[in-house]
Amino acid sequence: MRCENMNVIEFSDLGENVRESLQGKRWLLIAAEELPRATAALMFSELEDVLVAVDHRGHEVRGGLWARAVHLLVVDEGNDISQLQRDTGISKVVTGNDDVSAHLW
Repeated sequence: MRCENMNVIEFSDLGENVRESLQGKRWLLIAAEELPRATAALMFSELEDVLVAVDHRGHEVRGGLWARAVHLLVVDEGNDISQLQRDTGISKVVTGNDDVSAHLW
């Protein structure tokens, strides 16, 4: 399934009412630098059955509670994908320069 066929929202486009903004969406896209401000969005994404993708390229991956809500993690080349999956519990970890939307399902 391609991104243009899905209902996707970026964290930066969420409105003041985060839960309402997520309703009816398939994916929430978050950049690594946005994670510290994304707690409410991560919580409501689970309640609204919205999948979460995090573009963590350019940043060191440090595990945390945020990883429990993430379904797709995009990281820089050279990261040990298998180890990241084990450490974070994230089901799909990928590397590369592709747009995050190329990996959504």
